[in-house]
Amino acid sequence: MSKQPIIRGLKRRCPTCGEGRLFSRYLVFRDECEVCGQDFRSADTADGPAFFVGFLIMIFFAPFYFILPMLEMAIWLKLLLFVVLIGAMIGAALALLPPFKATLFNLQLANKAEEAQWQSTGKHGKAPKNWKG
Repeated sequence: MSKQPIIRGLKRRCPTCGEGRLFSRYLVFRDECEVCGQDFRSADTADGPAFFVGFLIMIFFAPFYFILPMLEMAIWLKLLLFVVLIGAMIGAALALLPPFKATLFNLQLANKAEEAQWQSTGKHGKAPKNWKG
């Protein structure tokens, strides 16, 4: 697999030409690339970016939430540190979502991912005629 979709995604650039910007505003895809005309209307990363960003942030910040209550310090200082940690988590999530969303979208286009096409093989409770089992 090529690294190109990942690099272009982290830069939030078009997966086709690498020049045009993917987003018109925060987390909103443009309709098409302003440089090469690549259509972005099929963009659907669903909850993938939020899932990855959420887990990455929790892996990084969780140890602080276990260690902080055990430290010997004034309660007001602990509360202040908790507020700072919460702010840092929110800031990290907001900063990481656009590059993760762009990278997942670029990987979808690079791998020609599309909605699954499902075709029934028979009726419920009844095996199809060509089934040998």
